Amino acid sequence: MDRHLRWTIAVVLLGGLLGILNSTMAAVATDTLAKAFDTSLSTAGWTSTGFLLAVTATIPFTTWAVDRFGGKRLWLIGLVVFVAGSIAAGLAWNVGSLIAFRTLQGVGAGILDPLVLILLARAAGPHRAGQVMGLMGVVLSLGPVLGPIAGGAVLAGLSWRWMFLLSVPVGVIAYGLARRVLPNAATTRQPAGVRLDVLGLALLGPGFAAVVLALSESAEQNTFLAGPALVPLTAGAVLLIGYAVHALRVRRTAPLIDLRLFTSRGFTASVTIMGIGGLANFATLFALPLYYQHAHEYGVFATGLLIAPAGLGGAIAMPLAGRLSDQIGARGLAAAGAAVAAASGLAFTRIGADTALIWPILGAFAMGLGIGCFSAPTMGSLYRTLPPAMVAQGSSVLYMLNQLGAALGVALVAFVLQTASGPITGFRGVFWLAVAMMAIVLAVIPLLSGRPEKPAVPGELATSGRPSR
Repeated sequence: MDRHLRWTIAVVLLGGLLGILNSTMAAVATDTLAKAFDTSLSTAGWTSTGFLLAVTATIPFTTWAVDRFGGKRLWLIGLVVFVAGSIAAGLAWNVGSLIAFRTLQGVGAGILDPLVLILLARAAGPHRAGQVMGLMGVVLSLGPVLGPIAGGAVLAGLSWRWMFLLSVPVGVIAYGLARRVLPNAATTRQPAGVRLDVLGLALLGPGFAAVVLALSESAEQNTFLAGPALVPLTAGAVLLIGYAVHALRVRRTAPLIDLRLFTSRGFTASVTIMGIGGLANFATLFALPLYYQHAHEYGVFATGLLIAPAGLGGAIAMPLAGRLSDQIGARGLAAAGAAVAAASGLAFTRIGADTALIWPILGAFAMGLGIGCFSAPTMGSLYRTLPPAMVAQGSSVLYMLNQLGAALGVALVAFVLQTASGPITGFRGVFWLAVAMMAIVLAVIPLLSGRPEKPAVPGELATSGRPSR
């Protein structure tokens, strides 16, 4: 890997880390914010929900804008929006202003997050896709774990405002480095006449956001898809069905997401595995803290440290598995990783309140290793099968389905725990769910593309009319 590519990867990952850390840091501050603004927990929770919905709704726009304006320019715009939102959130004067400014932050993150995938995939090329996706996996693995720890540390010694203000110097550094390092030709630019699919944007972004909101409401209300969750779920389903009809019929403009992508067996298998993997991963990260707090009575900060092995396992496995998948292909590595994750889930179904602490720690580490071993090769496989012109659309589909899987995982955990006869029974039920998810992953893995092949020919979709299989 040449020096410039290493710098490009480092700069892109620094910017990508901003959104992930800020999102997970703020999640632990709901109670603090409710007290600071003398409001309810549900109202304070919208500081996180608004951020998440803004991210989800912005991703489809990013899909179009990256080729219209260029990756470097859009990346810099995303950093400016995110930093502006961070400054404003740190200076918020009431809960309404904080929710609004967190939503602005979410717009910035909705630009940056999918661009991480797009810029890295295009910079690396098909033959190094697994290696680069593995490096990105370090951020994806550690972000959800380190965020709560960092948030707890900030709240223990500083005002809640610093959770947002600390992002400002990091964002400024990331902006300066990006101006110097990212090449102006980081993307394949579209002609100026290519029009935005406005109707598709109005259907797809809000549709996904509504479904994510429904799942978030289910988790918050401890009821699975009932009551307040049914309205946004129904609205989201109608919008997404409307988008599917629109995308298949549109002629005068290119759809934001070309549904013909799903005619590629390898692409469909990759995004399915990553969506289900996101579900299992976030179910684990949501259930483990509850186990430590209820069964062992640890505080928030200690609990954050105890779940760190799950992120550490993923951070170790993903770069190694990604690099190896570029040489031998994805299937064998992904199958081995899913098997390890399934075995770890089975072990967790035997853990009780009197289990020695070392066993859940080792189980979490093994779960992280397993998920990392199938995630990086799967992402690498996806980018080896996509024609270059479809990288932006493929990245958006991957990111949105992974977000959807995460939201569904949290909602399912809340439902399992609520309906269980006790905390330990519920905890074991969550990991039976994780085992079932790994069984599905194992069943889908044979559909991944085989050994690495030659890169797709630029413009293949345009000439053939279909993505490569």
